[in-house]
Amino acid sequence: MEYIPVRIYAHEQPQGYRMLVDRVWPRGISKVNAALDDWAKAIAPSTELRKWFGHDEAKAEEFVSRYVAELDANPATPDFLKQVQAITEGPVLLLFGAKDEAHNNATVLADYLKEKLG
Repeated sequence: MEYIPVRIYAHEQPQGYRMLVDRVWPRGISKVNAALDDWAKAIAPSTELRKWFGHDEAKAEEFVSRYVAELDANPATPDFLKQVQAITEGPVLLLFGAKDEAHNNATVLADYLKEKLG
């Protein structure tokens, strides 16, 4: 399975299973236009981690470590992994709202899913 981080505001988006992976709903996007298959807010970074990171590129490496630690400790993660594993039509689009397309929770989550599920 392929896990692709995609900015929800991008005009061109690939086809696939659409999963929002932010804890906060993206501004200016209606639920109808988002056309989500799922909103996995339980596995998004904690509010504290999100605010600490603030999409500061200098904190990106530490953000990855902290977010992976949160995922490993999150009681919702095992069910989330089972849910993703059960998706038969791919790819899985990990939708996020951040402007920085390289340093965000969706890119970390994509790597996490590749490591855990292959």
